[in-house]
Parts: sequence; structure tokens; C-alpha cells
Amino acid sequence: MQSVKAQVEELSRGAEEVLLAAELEDRLARGRPLRVKAGFDPTAPDLHLGHTVLLNKMRQFQDFGHEIIFLIGDFTGMIGDPSGKTATRPPLTPQQVQENARTYEQQVYKILDPAKTRLEFNSRWMTSMDAAGLIQLAAKHTVARMLERDDFHKRYSSGKAIAIHEFLYPLVQGYDSVALEADVELGGTDQKFNLLVGRQLQQAFGQPPQVVLTMPLLEGLDGVNKMSKSLDNYVGITDPPEQMLGKLMSISDDLMWRYFELLSFRPLKEIEGFKKSVSGGDNPMEVKFLLATEIVARFHDEAAAEKAKQAFINRHRHGETPEDIEERVLTSAEPYLNIGQVLREAGLVSSSSEGIRMVKQDAVRRDGELVRDPKLRVEVDGSTQVYQIGKRRYARVTLRPEKPTD
Repeated sequence: MQSVKAQVEELSRGAEEVLLAAELEDRLARGRPLRVKAGFDPTAPDLHLGHTVLLNKMRQFQDFGHEIIFLIGDFTGMIGDPSGKTATRPPLTPQQVQENARTYEQQVYKILDPAKTRLEFNSRWMTSMDAAGLIQLAAKHTVARMLERDDFHKRYSSGKAIAIHEFLYPLVQGYDSVALEADVELGGTDQKFNLLVGRQLQQAFGQPPQVVLTMPLLEGLDGVNKMSKSLDNYVGITDPPEQMLGKLMSISDDLMWRYFELLSFRPLKEIEGFKKSVSGGDNPMEVKFLLATEIVARFHDEAAAEKAKQAFINRHRHGETPEDIEERVLTSAEPYLNIGQVLREAGLVSSSSEGIRMVKQDAVRRDGELVRDPKLRVEVDGSTQVYQIGKRRYARVTLRPEKPTD
């Protein structure tokens, strides 16, 4: 195990806060592997790079020999995390939680070592807690403290409803730390209140309070908003290699350093060397390739990363269409489909209206030719055409007439 100084330096990399840093150093100095916990509510089936900021930090702890507890909040997921929400969040059904949880298990081991990871579900201790136990837990926190939380305070001050079950969320998340006897809990900056509740509850139950380490929320491809599927500024960890690399190459040169800090496993000194080379006049695109191929290789493999890089170079420097684009076969009883429908059914946009809007923005090509007519009607004649939106989204679409039923 590395020295305390080396561990603290690396573990603090990219962190927003470490509460309290002195406690972390003290626990590391004792030489015992720490129990490091991070909880994930299975609210959506797929993870993106924003989620992996915490996973990367967990991997760093793991590489230093500490015990990693990947906690799936199957119980808290049925409450719904109110963090940052302006209205009561609809809870998930048990079926949704279990389906998403299974997908999480498959995805997280692309970063964490499965042989060294302890997987837990908080339903294990929460479903056995009776009403009396829940009342006793609730008695260890106050409404006044709950209303100190920014999102609760804003909703209360503006007269917006706060359901009683929402107060249970930080209590249950905090109790998870008691049940697991966590030494350290990791979370995003939006989770700080919940993580501090864990410290307070551990003290109330006679345990040493956990160290809280918060990580910043990763900006999406736009460099402004938090990475989010709903904003379409995300890189999914199950994205195909070429799509993943293309998205990463689209980020700004300034945002590249933020991604290096939070997503790369390269040593900080090596990244500082990259910065000096770019400031000295080297092409930032070559450095960005190093970041993009590292991440693609992590979620696919080295060969896929190199192939995606070459395809990107061919496409952008030589104007070639990528080889392994998605194939879509669309059938219709109608002789024609409007361009918005085609783009939507091809999976290139979320709605026909978005497709039409992209045409108006000169962002759509068909077989390499710019589509200018938002009212274009595409013949359903069995032919195959390549549709492209922007620089990264492609689909090879066959429009096949639907055979009449007898």
C-alpha cells in the first residue's frame, strides 16, 4: 500500500471537498483498509460518463487496497431522491428498480474489479426494519435540519409541496452508512447534505463519523450543463466505439482538461506535461485523441479504440462515411414518409418535429447531400440510403413497403 501522502494526493484529485481531510489522513495512517461506500439509485437503465466520475474515484481507492462497497439503492430508489428537484419525484416500481439494478451490475465492472468489489443492496437491511425502527431512526434528525437543505428550503418557502416520504430519503441513505460501518462515503456535490446526514447518524449510533468526499458534477459535451441524457449532451458507456470517440473529440479544448482530470487514469504529472506541450504550440487534437482512445478502450478494447480513431480521421480529414453505422429497416403501408418521420424511426432524433428542425438548421444529409426541404417526402420503395445528422450521427435506412395481408 502506498504512503499516506501519496494516497491523499491521488484520492483528492478532482474532488470538490474532503470532509474532513485530517480524518482521512488519520484513518489512512492506521494502515487498515478503509470501507469506502458509494450509493447509486437505479433510476435509469444506462450509465454515462458523468456517473463514472464516482466509479473512477472508487477504482482509485480500490487500487490502493481499500474495500469498495458498490451500494445499489433498490430501497431508496422506490422513494425517489429529492436532491435538486423542484417537485416531488415519482417513485419507481420494484420491477423498474430490479431491471435497472441488473443493468448497473453489468456496466460498473467495466471500471471496478469485480473480484475486489462488494456489491450490496440497501433493501437487505431496510426491508427488515419495522415501523418502530423507522420511527426511532426518524427521531435522530429534525425538521429544522431538513429544511436547511437548499432544495427543501426553496420548495417550502415558495409553497411547493414536500411529501413526508421525501424526508425519509436522506435518513435512509444516512442509515446505509451505519449498516455498512462506512469509513468513507463518496458522492456528487448535489449529495453533500445526504452524506453529512450519514456522518450525523453514525455518531448517533455510536460509530466514528465517515469521511465525506464529494466529486463535481461532470459537464456535458456542451461544456455548460451537467451531463444528462435529457439534454443530449452525454457520452453513454454503452455507446458504440465510433460514436463514443466522436462525441469526445467534439468537446472544446478547455473542457478536455476537465475530462482528463475527472475521467482519465493517467498520472497528474503526465497530464501536466500534455498541458505544457499544448501551450507550447502542439496540436490539442492529438492530445484529445489520447483522452478519447483511453476512454473508448476502457469500455470496449484497444483494437476498437484504434479503429474508431482511424474512422474519425478518415471521416473528418478525407470525408469518408464510417463503415459500421447502424442499419435500420423501416416498413410502411404508406407510399411516402415525411423526412421527420424517417429520421425519428431511424433513431436519429427523438421526434418528427426535432427532425424537421434539424433540416431547417442544415444539419441533415442524405447520401452525403444536404437535405434542405423540411417538407420532403421520402418514397418507400425498398431502397437504402444513409442519413446523417451533424458530424457523428449516422444510420443506413432501408424503406420497405409493408406487404398487404391476405
